[in-house]
Amino acid sequence: MKFPIKMLVAWALLSTAAWPQSDSAGLDRVLSQMDAAAKNFRTTEASFEWDQYQKVIDDTDIQKGKIYFRREGGETQMAAEVVEPDKKYVLYSSGKVQVYQPKIDQVNEYNAGKNRADIESFLVLGFGGSGHDLLKSYDVKYLGSETANGVEAGKLELVPKSARLRGNIARILLWIEPAKGVSVQQQFFEPGGDYRLAKYSQIQINQKLPDNAFKLKTTGKTRFISPQG
Repeated sequence: MKFPIKMLVAWALLSTAAWPQSDSAGLDRVLSQMDAAAKNFRTTEASFEWDQYQKVIDDTDIQKGKIYFRREGGETQMAAEVVEPDKKYVLYSSGKVQVYQPKIDQVNEYNAGKNRADIESFLVLGFGGSGHDLLKSYDVKYLGSETANGVEAGKLELVPKSARLRGNIARILLWIEPAKGVSVQQQFFEPGGDYRLAKYSQIQINQKLPDNAFKLKTTGKTRFISPQG
């Protein structure tokens, strides 16, 4: 089954003219901070606010909730609980994405298939992924220091080297908190002008996660379906 990369990226989601084109020392510093965080990464818990902008209707949809990451058996797993405006749960594990909507008591399941490596590379951006490994898949620029969510952060621009990936995501901005080596803000730009701005706060690194963080809160009557496409 073909997996819709845009969907997970959205779950998971400016002009740079005023910034220097490159600062090799600054770039290496930020990537090294991410390397150090990745080396010791086990878990992350954070509150999020996701702003999804749709250019065609000039409208923004805002979702808020909690997100969890953990490294398990060599892979990074992700779970998100959307609490506003409507309850929704998203779980990524073992190459499968599950989206549970309590209002209709239904779980949509997607198999990442051949796109698994791409999906997981998006998941670990700023949360457990090595900094210098980014250079393998992206053209990376350091855009200086900027305040994001009240934190002075190093700002990176990532442009996928793969033309196939650029067909889904034209470029990515990451704001990396120096002390923790993780992302406090991300922005994913699609070729058509849509984007998702993700803000993270109350970030806890390598702390014990809730026991049920990676379990969908389904009922005995929940329907499980696997949409095509």
